[in-house]
Amino acid sequence: MSILIDGNTRVICQGITGSAGAFHTKGCFEYGTRMVGGTTPGKGGQKDANGLPIFDTVDQAVRGTGATASMIFVPPPFAADAILEAADAGIRTIIAITEGVPVQDMVRARARLAGYPGTILVGPNCPGVITPGYRVGDRFEGGCKIGIMPGYIHTHRRDAKTGKAVGIVSRSGTLTYEAVWQCSVRGIGQSTCVGIGGDPVKGLDFLDVLEMFNADPQTDGVIMIGEIGGSAEVDAARWIKDNMTKPVAGFIAGRTAPKGKRMGHAGAIIGGADDTAEAKLKVMAECGIRVSMSPADLGQTMATALGLG
Repeated sequence: MSILIDGNTRVICQGITGSAGAFHTKGCFEYGTRMVGGTTPGKGGQKDANGLPIFDTVDQAVRGTGATASMIFVPPPFAADAILEAADAGIRTIIAITEGVPVQDMVRARARLAGYPGTILVGPNCPGVITPGYRVGDRFEGGCKIGIMPGYIHTHRRDAKTGKAVGIVSRSGTLTYEAVWQCSVRGIGQSTCVGIGGDPVKGLDFLDVLEMFNADPQTDGVIMIGEIGGSAEVDAARWIKDNMTKPVAGFIAGRTAPKGKRMGHAGAIIGGADDTAEAKLKVMAECGIRVSMSPADLGQTMATALGLG
């Protein structure tokens, strides 16, 4: 099994004719994702380079393709409206890749999304979500990649030498890829990898994804990668202590960041003593999470937590 998406997920791209949207639609399509079309206002009726139909609106795309998920590559000033358009059209899983979305726009969008209890938002400012496919020759089948991650580094459980698969949830795209690669080379597969993004106002957070992984019988353990800023990692660690039935490995980026200075992501800013990497790592360790002090040790930390040495 997996969480959020699988090989049956039908995906559209909002902003399919833009340079980023076109490039990553092609990557997802070639990975084996069931890309069924996309939207660009004014270009409805055309097809993209992959032969996928283009629609003027998300509502038209859903009615024409049966899409259940959307990948958003709309420019920042229009991204929040694109999220709400997808929700209005009945899209169940909205994955917003766009970075630089104004915070006030996301506050408004989050409030509106409360009226769509069946809709899940991932992002914005995230690498996306992938449920790895299994290898058939030089192709992947049975998986779904929605976003910008390099698909080839991911490993399906049936291709994993250990027969194990872990879930990965992270605020950092690059560190997600690092954790995936380190697990793959150790023979550990991945059930689903979720990049929740680094913005202060976003969709799913750590706790939401951890609950999904905890309920997924095909997820044997979890890697949680956080950053300085906010309290999401601490809240998640306390939930893990009380509820998690699977081993968790964790890392916090930003140990050398100075107070009051944003580092990388918009949400990565230390506002107080509890926002520092050291404070978060301390709570995580106290809550039973196996803490990695370096991103280079993520795979080994997870292997140890799984009892693989």
